Order: sequence, then structure tokens, then C-alpha cells
Amino acid sequence: MLKGDTTLVLGAAGQIGTDLVTTLREQHGGSRVIATDVKEQSGYLSESGPFYTLDVLDAQAVADVIRSNKVKEVYLLAALLSATAEQKMKTAWKLNMEGLFILLDIARDLGGIKIFWPSSIAVFGPSTPRDHTPQYTVMEPSTVYGISKLAGERWCEYYFNKFGVDVRSIRYPGLISYKALPGGGTTDYAVDIYHQALDKGRYSCFLKEDTALPMMYMPDAIRATLELMNAPADQVKIRSSYNLGGISFTPRDIASEIARHVPGFAIDYQPDFRQEIADSWPNSIDDSRAQQDWGWRCQYDLSSMTVDMLKHLKEARHTV
Repeated sequence: MLKGDTTLVLGAAGQIGTDLVTTLREQHGGSRVIATDVKEQSGYLSESGPFYTLDVLDAQAVADVIRSNKVKEVYLLAALLSATAEQKMKTAWKLNMEGLFILLDIARDLGGIKIFWPSSIAVFGPSTPRDHTPQYTVMEPSTVYGISKLAGERWCEYYFNKFGVDVRSIRYPGLISYKALPGGGTTDYAVDIYHQALDKGRYSCFLKEDTALPMMYMPDAIRATLELMNAPADQVKIRSSYNLGGISFTPRDIASEIARHVPGFAIDYQPDFRQEIADSWPNSIDDSRAQQDWGWRCQYDLSSMTVDMLKHLKEARHTV
């Protein structure tokens, strides 16, 4: 980001936004990073820099914020996630797709705006190769969330090719963070399990014990996002969305790791409708194109992530 430019984060109160705004404000200064969400916020988001209550489906309001603040970089994070989207299909489609269209159109009309839009491993489906899923492969998503993300990828590439909109994207795996509570995703068990381990000493998992899914610790995900956004445009070869791999593990694996640090921790398994969603997703991801094009490398493994998660969650409990 150039000196004097402003960054806008839409949907800043979610899991990714909470961490992203923190990092951006630390790097660029609070006044240069505008956070927005559809609901009023208190605490860090509104106290460390400008915050607006904003509906991403209000095209005029979004355009006004971008124009009046001379915004040059936008992160569009507002969305309904996988499990929630299955319960609210048309609401999810409207939010996930129209919000993207509004921002792409604004960037096309104004020019000079760089966009980050997150995709997901949900773009893959039951017919996709499960292990080391390649960048280019069969993509037949079976969820509302996945369908919206696959459609969004095609529109991002279209707007880049047709109008020159500098849009960049990552297919996030499941994300794990100590700063935000679970937000309605199928992979959110891997966040909730840490909270329940410290609060109750046990956890009832909504997935089977041997369900392997690609995951990533939030510091790695934020770093990948900013590395992609800071990469020279000619290094960004893929304008649909990049595969991003992290750590692949099962509920049994993470429970075993937690038990090393929380004596007596116990887990049981009560699979629900989210099991079917998880079964349609890859076990592991091949992110060699991200490594090749802009130098991506994952830093955290299951062990180091668990140590850091428990450390920060314990500290938060002691300060309450």
C-alpha cells in the first residue's frame, strides 16, 4: 500500500476481519484502515481506527465510503459461511454474490482499486481428487457456500480479463484463531475445541474422528493474504483464486494434541449435517502455484499452533 492510501475492510467483525484489521492497523496506522460491519461494534475495531456501520449490499453507501476516503485497497470479507448458508440458502447467495458484484463494479468504474476477495476449499466437491487437490481440477461443489464461491471465482477472473480490475483471491482452508469465536463454518470445530477444552475439559465433535480436512492457523492466513496483496501484479498469475494449503488433520489428531497440554481432556463424536459437507471437501491441498508465483510458505504445524492457541486463550481468561 502506498503512503497516503486508505484501506477498507468490509465485514471486519468476522473471524478473518478481526485479525486482518489488527495487523493492517499495526502496519499502516489506525487512521488509514477503515473497518466496517453490518452491525455496530465496540472495542478494538471501533476504538483503534475509523469504523462505519455499513451494509455491503448498499452499493451507494459502499461507493461513497470508497470515494470520500480515497480508498485504494478493499478486503471484502462479508459472507455467510458453509453451515449457516445451508440453513439460509437465498440469503447466502444474495450476500455472497451481490456484495462481490457491487465491489467489482465500483472498482471497474473508479479504477486504481485493488481488491481481495476470499474463496474457499468449498469450491471443490465429491468428484474432486481428495488428496493434494491440485490448483486446476474438477470443481462440482455441493453446498450453497461452495457454489457461490465458485461463481465468484469466475467473475473475479472475468472482471480482471475484461476490465483490468486488480482482484486477488485465496481458497482458504479451515481457519483457526484465538481472537474470534466460531462463525458458522464446517471447520469451526477446530476453533471451538480449544475453548471447550479449557472451559469444560471435554468436547462433543460434530464430525467423525477420522475426518481429515485442510486447516490453517490464522497468523499464516493473514500473512498469506498480505503477501498476495503486496505481490507485484505480474507475479499474480491466477486471477480466479489460489489454492492455499496448511495443516491437514482429523478431530482425533487435534484432540490428541490438546490432551498433551490439558490433562484429562476427553472428546466424543456426534456427527450432524456438517459431516456431509466435510465429506465433499479435500483431505489436503496442493498449493505449489502459490509457492511458485509469490513465495508462499506455511509456518505453523499442529503442534506449534496448539501451543500458541492455548497460551493466548489462557491469557484471555486470566484478564477477564
